[in-house]
Amino acid sequence: MAIVVNKPLPEFEANATGGVKVTNTSHLGQILILYFYPKDNTPGCTTEAMQFRDHYPDFVKAGAVVFGVSRDNMKSHEEFKAKLELPFELIADTEEKMCHMFGVVKNKIMYGKKVKGIERSTFLIGPDGIVKEEWRGLKVPGHVEEVLKAVKALKKKEKAAA
Repeated sequence: MAIVVNKPLPEFEANATGGVKVTNTSHLGQILILYFYPKDNTPGCTTEAMQFRDHYPDFVKAGAVVFGVSRDNMKSHEEFKAKLELPFELIADTEEKMCHMFGVVKNKIMYGKKVKGIERSTFLIGPDGIVKEEWRGLKVPGHVEEVLKAVKALKKKEKAAA
């Protein structure tokens, strides 16, 4: 089942660095950012992770929790996280369960060969567990700022509704 905006997150469970378990209900009451990226230690993914890192205090202030998701294993994630001093956890989706659930596995052409890869995508989930926004096939420059803007707008909306 693919993710649909304005629908609740389907049931899932995943392991992240720091011994954290993430499920579709583990972060109810908080704004949840799940950003999917192709691979640890590659140029675009490193830049994206550093931008989430550099804006992390703003995400926290806005009431959001950030998780990076890729198919890399826990050891790779732990090293990537330590190397970049990431303040958020990374989910190891080695079996591609979340990648398929979120529909981010795409056929890509790499060096003239067809390969299955992860399409860089970000999902914003509201405190009610409903998917509020999605960015698919995105470009790294300016993306993190755009997500932060959406988080702040959502927080304002939540406050107004309370």
